[in-house]
Amino acid sequence: MTVVDSSGAGLAEAGYPSERFSLVDLLDRVLAGGVVVTGEITLSIADVDLVVISLRALLTSVSALVEPPEGDR
Repeated sequence: MTVVDSSGAGLAEAGYPSERFSLVDLLDRVLAGGVVVTGEITLSIADVDLVVISLRALLTSVSALVEPPEGDR
């Protein structure tokens, strides 16, 4: 078992970077590259599937999807 202290030294020993990221940094990295979230919801009664809903959502920033106009390059 590895004990991790608040400085992140245990994470560095485990092969993870010792620097800390805030939630804003993580969200910025996810939105810059984009992420797809998928899921499935099934409503069933007595082992009979009544409703099956498949969900797929793309989370990204608009600037990552849209190329800038020719004059802005």
